[in-house]
Amino acid sequence: MHWLFQIGGYVLSKIWVVGIGPGAYELMTVKAAEVLKNCDVIIGYTVYVDLVKEHFAGKEFLTTPMKKEVDRCVMAFEEAKKGKKVAMICSGDAGVYGMAGLMYEAGVNYPEVELEIVSGVTAATGGASVLGAPLIHDFCLISLSDLLTPWEKIEARLLGASQADFVICLYNPSSKKRHDYLQKACDLMMQYKSLETVCGTVCNIGREGEEYHVMTLKELRDTKVDMFTTVFIGNSQTKEINGKMVTPRGYRDV
Repeated sequence: MHWLFQIGGYVLSKIWVVGIGPGAYELMTVKAAEVLKNCDVIIGYTVYVDLVKEHFAGKEFLTTPMKKEVDRCVMAFEEAKKGKKVAMICSGDAGVYGMAGLMYEAGVNYPEVELEIVSGVTAATGGASVLGAPLIHDFCLISLSDLLTPWEKIEARLLGASQADFVICLYNPSSKKRHDYLQKACDLMMQYKSLETVCGTVCNIGREGEEYHVMTLKELRDTKVDMFTTVFIGNSQTKEINGKMVTPRGYRDV
């Protein structure tokens, strides 16, 4: 694996931005594991670094807490400039609410460093496999976190997706400061979706304590969730089959 190369007289370095999947090592892609195995430094949010430490002994691990994402990116570029093989890790997929975009933005100040994005299993697909088959037709992802997105914009997206009868997958559905956001989201979706719409939740996807529940939208409104829960709201065709959440693709004669 080459990490230093030369273009036009400049010696360039490289950072891999790696999605490690939902949490379990078995759900990490082969390429992601290979990159982490061959790098010198693994950088990430403290919780995510703790998930991979035991599988990659002997590496240098660097972390920053929540809300220090920009500092984390700068740290990665500075380490790469030293000639080290650097991996920036994210949970799920680095390109889905992950660090890929911010790394490209920060990378404008480091033209000598190349980026390669290594995809991973995001919570939507990881959770869908636990629930059954909820994402077989058109769907969208919406984060309920308003740290970086105004609630008014989130509200508009919830209403638009509900009116268009999308299956909706919600990331970051609740936190200590946002304990009622899922309830607010359900109230908005109920303007266009039936109270009996089949929904599901999956918590701790691919980690210890993984569990799922299938319920109606009415029941979902009063369900307690946390930041480790991914929420699925079906479309008008979604149904429950043998305790699983299934959205038909539309095949005839089934």
